[in-house]
Amino acid sequence: MRRVSRRLGRAPAALVLALAAALTVPISASSGSARAASTEEADARVNTAPYDVLVFSKTAGFRHDSIPAGIDALRGLGQEQGFTVTATEDATAFSPDNLSGYEAVVFLSTTGDVLNSAQQDALQSYVDSGGGYVGAHAAADTEYDWPYYGQLVGAWFKSHPAIQQATVVNEDRTHPATSHLGATWTRTDEWYNYRANPRSGVHVLQSLDESTYSGGEMAGDHPITWCHAQGQGRSFYTGLGHTAESYADPDFRTLLLGAVRWAAGQAPGDCTHRDTRPAKKAAAEEGSQNVHLFYYPWYGSPSLNGSWRHWPQGGHTPPDDVGADYYPALGAYDSGDMQGAVAQHMKWVRKSGAGVIVYSWWGRDGYEDQLAKGVLDAAAKEGVKVAWHLEPYSGRTAASTVSDIQYINDTYGSHPAFHRSAEHGDKPAFYVFESLRITDWTALDEVTDNNIVLAQTTDTTKIAHFSGMYTYDGIAGATAPGWKQAGDYARAHDLIWAPSVAPGYIDDRAVPGNTTPTLDRANGTAYDKQWNNALDPAIGGSPAWVSVTSFNEWHEGSSIEPADGSPPAGHGYLTFEGAYGKTGEAAETAYLDRTAYWASRFDGMRN
Repeated sequence: MRRVSRRLGRAPAALVLALAAALTVPISASSGSARAASTEEADARVNTAPYDVLVFSKTAGFRHDSIPAGIDALRGLGQEQGFTVTATEDATAFSPDNLSGYEAVVFLSTTGDVLNSAQQDALQSYVDSGGGYVGAHAAADTEYDWPYYGQLVGAWFKSHPAIQQATVVNEDRTHPATSHLGATWTRTDEWYNYRANPRSGVHVLQSLDESTYSGGEMAGDHPITWCHAQGQGRSFYTGLGHTAESYADPDFRTLLLGAVRWAAGQAPGDCTHRDTRPAKKAAAEEGSQNVHLFYYPWYGSPSLNGSWRHWPQGGHTPPDDVGADYYPALGAYDSGDMQGAVAQHMKWVRKSGAGVIVYSWWGRDGYEDQLAKGVLDAAAKEGVKVAWHLEPYSGRTAASTVSDIQYINDTYGSHPAFHRSAEHGDKPAFYVFESLRITDWTALDEVTDNNIVLAQTTDTTKIAHFSGMYTYDGIAGATAPGWKQAGDYARAHDLIWAPSVAPGYIDDRAVPGNTTPTLDRANGTAYDKQWNNALDPAIGGSPAWVSVTSFNEWHEGSSIEPADGSPPAGHGYLTFEGAYGKTGEAAETAYLDRTAYWASRFDGMRN
């Protein structure tokens, strides 16, 4: 929107007219672009009258040596794309009369308190009445004592780690600033942490994958570029642009061009506030149907079961002393406590972003079978679905497994929490643990037309008659042996591939003296490594589902269920303290939160 024709005589003497000195810097093709930049350049050109942009780079704190490169880049883009650039560090440019001549104002790595109260009023009136604002990098390190500016920029700078490479997730690829990019973008920059997450008030265009670099402090949800309406005007911010090299990068230059054009009202872009994290809405409502958590209902206590069950494993004496290296936040609970422990479990499953639990089942009329209806009821209240983990009970055969599948379908198949895969003909899912114990699975042909039955293996010569494969192993995901081959085979033969990831593994309290093998959690690094392996097509084989070992297998130390941060003393329990940089109560749920991050990312990759 052009409010007043800009007259050069209106600018203060200190302003420098950039067009006369502008250098032409062409936009060239880049291998990082989703399409050739020449195409983007053609798309970006507008058939409207020239417009005017004010670039402001005053600093009252740290000064970035990339500012001259940023000004040159904007001048070049202006000359290429039909807008003039006036660059200044004179804050007197912020008067109502002068600002009325510009379609957009760019704060280019400004720092500190750079405007007085009258100048602040002029900027606020300018934007709220229809002007455009673009903030680049340290624009978030500016005007901390002016509340309106915090709303305008979206979030204030908090800290940053060393300059390093990271992966940018392009959440919205329709905005003119990001439409030229692929789903992800690997680049080197100085990655800002912010005092608060802006997502609740802005439209996020790009976020950082905190697992791909060191020093991210935003709990796995790290917006880095966003936009929003401000009054009648438009606000755009990107945390990118610390290095001088950034401004020679064709992809970053195109991002800047799209930002300026949108803020100046020269290019359409929907910045209505909405959550752009992939599958976030679905995750909030029912969780990802592609992420399955192995769930164990085999714990008991004297109050409900008549005696302790499973907690004494390894010669321990509950409730304070249990056969696990971590102590559950719920204490030594009973899996039959449907209103207490199980109800809380389903709330935590929902928090994890996973939509399916894989219920450990040891045969009909057994302990777990007797509890199944109650768990299904609790799951239904939280929108969680239940698949089935068929365990190797004594005497299990291929024929008995077929009978078990038929029994489970007949007994529980009408329950609203009973999992059926919408992507696979509404078939229920059955994971068969230690399937290699049986060599001939021909009997499965009787049920696989209407059921998904997965073998526990990556050996594709051992899956005849099955519907696909999973791994379960909580350690193997660190190296992903055979994963790509298994995934490629599954995809080529229309089978399900559901590799398993785990946050760690340790069982020396449940199995005294068993100190190997173990997998140290490394404050979350191990979990992220396994997820990265699963989702990397070159390593993980592009899975249909990802299974997580486990929600609550305490004996093997693989749980994402919250662990007590202050467990009973004297037993040497480990805690989640420090996981993903979290402490106290936040650390107890750190692995639930991280699972939600990965579930959302996985669903986004599949969409």
